[in-house]
Amino acid sequence: MAATIKDIARESGVNISTVSRALNNGYGVNYQTREHVIAVAARLNYHPNRIARGLVTGRSHSLGLIVSDIRNPFFAEVARGAEDAARAGNCDLVLCNSDLDADKQMQYVQSLLEKRIDGIMMNSVSALSREQQAQLAGSGVPIVLLNRPASNHTFSTVCADNEAGGALAARYLLGLGHRKIAHLTGPRQHGNLSDRAQGFVRALQAAEHQEQPVVLRGKFTFEGGAELARKLLDEHPDVTAIFAANDVMAFGVAHAAIDRGLRIPEDLSLVGFDNLQFSVIVHPPLTTIHQPKYEMGSAAVDVLLRLARDKGKQIPEHRRLGVELIERQSCMEPRAGLLRASQRA
Repeated sequence: MAATIKDIARESGVNISTVSRALNNGYGVNYQTREHVIAVAARLNYHPNRIARGLVTGRSHSLGLIVSDIRNPFFAEVARGAEDAARAGNCDLVLCNSDLDADKQMQYVQSLLEKRIDGIMMNSVSALSREQQAQLAGSGVPIVLLNRPASNHTFSTVCADNEAGGALAARYLLGLGHRKIAHLTGPRQHGNLSDRAQGFVRALQAAEHQEQPVVLRGKFTFEGGAELARKLLDEHPDVTAIFAANDVMAFGVAHAAIDRGLRIPEDLSLVGFDNLQFSVIVHPPLTTIHQPKYEMGSAAVDVLLRLARDKGKQIPEHRRLGVELIERQSCMEPRAGLLRASQRA
């Protein structure tokens, strides 16, 4: 059977409270006694019961992370940042995949609460209803929403500056000389994608003699990007540049373009958003907006640990991280692209 504090006390010749203070670096234990107790605990192969300790301290030293799908490279990097920060804070990380299912997401929330989790990070698949917000707020457990803007939220949030990223993509394509530009994105209720679209459209509309951009909405997946690209090329064959709401959609766009016999960037310039590792190895390497995914996961844990330590002051904290354009080889000036296309024809 596993050794207990009572076993250590008996072997050490001291009382149970002294053992507890010695193992937890508490007060009132001299150096020699502390070292003796630690040595006995090691010899007996003692492991502290975190569940029992949590009943006393009110903390489980565990954090929950709910994402849509860990197979998405974006969430893999966010999760790694969260895990490393949790470990540095002496916490375990419990990972849950919602599979874009709002009901499954809330089932995981309930399960985590039953495990007395210290805090939950959520990449919410949809806007939380008033009932769901009330349930989370009433739990007393700190909540951090990932990829959600700070406005209208009673919970802490961590996100990238999505609107600025959309504007960066627009100004970059305008600077290359593109005027027939499209944006492929997800549903309107998806907060961070909507912010990217808003920044992109506003920057284009602010440009002199700029035509209204084409905006198509659909699934923000590889298949969704390919489907929207096919629809776009059918309805607007004069488009010379596409800004995809994320890199995964951009990969789908590239796939659809290749099927149509179009070359990137000679016939169609392409910009993504996220700067996934795959964006470097696709051909041509993808120009994209970098958002600090690892840092987002780390920042979310930092917020949770602060709130868990100071339960009396549950003041929401909102962190918005900067973005930057990473220029690679998927974009070029449109006139050369049109000339090359006409020469091929």
